[in-house]
Amino acid sequence: MSTESQTKNILVAGGAGYIGVHTIVTLIEAGYDVTVVDNLVNSSPVGLDRVMELTGCSAERVKFHKVDMVDAAALEEVFKVSPKFHACIHFAGLKAVGESVRKPLLYYTNNLDSTINLLHLMDKYGCKAIVFSSSATVYGSAPVPIREDTPTGFGITNAYGRTKYMIEEILKDFKRSKDLETAPGEEPWSVVTLRYFNPVGSHPSGRIGEDPNGVPNNLMPYVAQVAVGRRDKLTVFGNDYETKDGTGVRDYIHVVDLAEGHLAALRYVQDAGSKGHGRASVFNLGTGIGYSVLDMIEAMKRASGRPLPYEFGPRREGDIAECYADPTLASQELGWNARRSLDEMCRDLWNWQSNNPNGYATSK
Repeated sequence: MSTESQTKNILVAGGAGYIGVHTIVTLIEAGYDVTVVDNLVNSSPVGLDRVMELTGCSAERVKFHKVDMVDAAALEEVFKVSPKFHACIHFAGLKAVGESVRKPLLYYTNNLDSTINLLHLMDKYGCKAIVFSSSATVYGSAPVPIREDTPTGFGITNAYGRTKYMIEEILKDFKRSKDLETAPGEEPWSVVTLRYFNPVGSHPSGRIGEDPNGVPNNLMPYVAQVAVGRRDKLTVFGNDYETKDGTGVRDYIHVVDLAEGHLAALRYVQDAGSKGHGRASVFNLGTGIGYSVLDMIEAMKRASGRPLPYEFGPRREGDIAECYADPTLASQELGWNARRSLDEMCRDLWNWQSNNPNGYATSK
């Protein structure tokens, strides 16, 4: 392994994806270098090219390895050829709720095996800080607003959510085991789990954004594709929930706010003396405001000035009625707050989609 550079090098697992590229922009702007591993199953290397365009950084500061993290040997090669990693931000994993209901074994194999391989190698190569991208799905159908001390693992309705819950449990067990064997004066392990809610929007430049392969599984990318004319209409899954208008309610958070939350978490654990150094911590990242599907459609109409035809369909397997955060702890401990409004989320999403109607396949 080469010598650690003066600039701190962060391993970003799954870094070519939607949240990953936005977080990398934030990291580069904060002075970090990044090494990205991603198998590009649901992402594009063009996003990383545009990160360098937006930040003006050289390719030396954003190194990319096309690697499937289920392949432990291939992942180890990344550790061998890279400067020592100061910390890891772990986004990697399959994430479509509906697909996970249909293909649970795929989700368990991919999401769990890749995480276990990552932890083995981090431990072997002396990278002892991880920020894990978890999800509000671990709370199941908990009463709202949801706090971090809300019980997890109960009422989870899909395999995707269960993999997030299982990884959280793996991290707890792993951290406890490492605490037992860490000698006085030795660098301790630090773990931050970020349970975030529903990221939307894009970088305000419109150069990077969410570009799912095939039919979008999440609401707002689909809405944006209807607005730009790629799809005829939206199907709203369920209008008989016990919510204000019968449609599902979620806590939507601007992806740039979310990226800044990851930077705050990294700083929380990064050095001896940092508040979260040597600890295992959990934080919700959300706005604390619940918006319904119909609220989101109306907000996107305002942003785009386009009609958004929709029809109601049956509930989707695995969905719950409402889910939104109490983000107080992240504010108190990380000094982080979601600052961008719903209209800003939709404005930036429309800026991305209208300038990139076919996502990253659109001409640069």
